[in-house]
Amino acid sequence: MRRRLGRSGIRVSGVGLGCWAIGGPFLFEGKPDGWGEVDDAESVRAIQRAVDLGVTFFDSADVYGTGHSERILGKALEGRRDRVVIATKFGHTYDEARREIVGADTSPAYIRRACEASLRRLGTDAIDLYQLHLWSLPASQAEDVFATLDGLRDAGLIRAYGWSTGDPRCAELLAAASAGTAVQHPLNVFSDAPEIIALGAEYDVASVCNTPLAMGLLTGKFDAGSKLPSDDVRGSGHEWVAYFEDGRPRQEFLDRLAAVREILRSDGRTLAQGALAWVMARSPRTVPIPGFKTAKQAEELAGAMRTGPLSGDQVREIEGLLAAREPA
Repeated sequence: MRRRLGRSGIRVSGVGLGCWAIGGPFLFEGKPDGWGEVDDAESVRAIQRAVDLGVTFFDSADVYGTGHSERILGKALEGRRDRVVIATKFGHTYDEARREIVGADTSPAYIRRACEASLRRLGTDAIDLYQLHLWSLPASQAEDVFATLDGLRDAGLIRAYGWSTGDPRCAELLAAASAGTAVQHPLNVFSDAPEIIALGAEYDVASVCNTPLAMGLLTGKFDAGSKLPSDDVRGSGHEWVAYFEDGRPRQEFLDRLAAVREILRSDGRTLAQGALAWVMARSPRTVPIPGFKTAKQAEELAGAMRTGPLSGDQVREIEGLLAAREPA
């Protein structure tokens, strides 16, 4: 199955893969922001296996492992570049030697340098979707970024651009005041984004959906006794990690998962595949980009395309079950 990245016309697989986890360890706000240690050879195998199974969309960022994710993605796609669509992001500054995010920069000169550095790491002549990686910016500053991105597109260094933000105000700015074609934002069974979905329909802008598995909780492999280590972003103490607290899954989300588990597992799906099917059903413009570390995980995630989106009745049943669990 294929979906279109908004008004760019670029077509991608119905499920993409997010390359945050394969970047390995790095720091943000002084705390671990990666997903623990990685096996680079296994990451390459996973990407190549995904391509063989029909995945054509891969999303990275220059700060994931402070360049490491892009390098691994570029290595894995050698000889396969014409079969895939590559997305990456910019906006944060980082110290590669210390593997640490240190600030932000959206000046035209920095954006161009960041783009050229990503092109080198990815081993490609053009980035298909280049995304601003800062949650919010003032309108005037964002418009300057859009103008710079228009210039990169005109120069052939990028094909299209977007904004990685869950802020509806910023999403509307991209949709209404630029030639941008995609908003990357959180979306999963536990966390809807109706305003951004509506903007996508109004302006023909795609939703590239991160955290579609609620940082792994929707795979079903965690229970009340699970505890992730402090070198994993879910256990490192970041306040914005919604589904885990100090490495432990929040009970409220385990309870919500229990309520909808059987619907997500319908038609022979695994829980993860059902969670992706919900995202695909949310709008014809949604493209989930779950993370991965292994070829086995990539196979399971790619398999969500075989059964496709949940039905409208299933989505409504999930909505009713979750609403019943909300406090009065």
